[in-house]
Amino acid sequence: MSSTDNGVAVRARGLVKTYGSTRALDGVDLEIRTGQVLGLLGPNGAGKTTAVRILTTLLTPDSGDAEVAGHNVLTEPDAVRRSIGLSGQYAAVDEHLTGFENLYLVGRLYGRRRAAARERARELLDRFQLAEAADRPAKGYSGGMRRRLDLAGALVAEPSVVVLDEPTTGLDPRGRIEMWEVIGELVATGATVLLTTQYLEEADQLADSIVVIDRGRVIARGTADELKARIGGERLELVVAIPEELPVAVRVLNEVGVGEATVDEHTRKADVLVDTGPKALVEVLRRLDAQDVTVQDVGLRRPSLDDVFLSLTGHSTGEEVAR
Repeated sequence: MSSTDNGVAVRARGLVKTYGSTRALDGVDLEIRTGQVLGLLGPNGAGKTTAVRILTTLLTPDSGDAEVAGHNVLTEPDAVRRSIGLSGQYAAVDEHLTGFENLYLVGRLYGRRRAAARERARELLDRFQLAEAADRPAKGYSGGMRRRLDLAGALVAEPSVVVLDEPTTGLDPRGRIEMWEVIGELVATGATVLLTTQYLEEADQLADSIVVIDRGRVIARGTADELKARIGGERLELVVAIPEELPVAVRVLNEVGVGEATVDEHTRKADVLVDTGPKALVEVLRRLDAQDVTVQDVGLRRPSLDDVFLSLTGHSTGEEVAR
């Protein structure tokens, strides 16, 4: 039975890949249901790109197995390649060709006839808001435009599975939001997507489910809400009026909260995990008022994926993983 027969578009079992003494993947299991987005989340060097290269037939695992769109990556690599679209960390466009020429060339390489390749190229240029720049050389495109063109190239063959390896790397905030919108439109069409990212907000925004990988191993999996629930409680955050009041506020937070408060002296801000929500907020304010501490801002927020990742790994996604 192929993996797509039971609603699973991508399945990997026990993937292992080593480079010398470095174990890039150490028994990774993945599963993506048809029409959903899996966010593969982890810091630089965690093994995300190695997993992607195996699933897209660019690397052979030392052990383990995988199926993509019902085809085995080891025994049916050509069928896998016909079923997927890949957009890597860096836009793979020919800067000397126009946007139209880039997409037309991809269409011809996939075996489309000239008229069909032209039609598909124009269709994708419209879809990705590149029609006005279609006949300009890609070297004059902004970073965000190049990324959109690269993603359009990955969709020329209308693949059932799309692999996006850190698609917003190097983009400014505006370009990142634009790319999120494009990916959202892609998902709305029913595509199955594997999204690797080190941006926690990106996984939260786009993924139906998340797998957290660190040092080549899966350390957690679930929806964003499920992962956040593993920490429990909420974070109580406050800002005091003057720096001299911050130590008092931190002491009160430590008394009421769970664990040690974190402090940002520059912004006069402190926060702590609490397990009683509004009751903890009221108690903190009562104690601070009794000690004449002026609170400029205060609130409760749910744990973020940043909190989850730090609690799971002890480091942030922006840190390079030491092996």
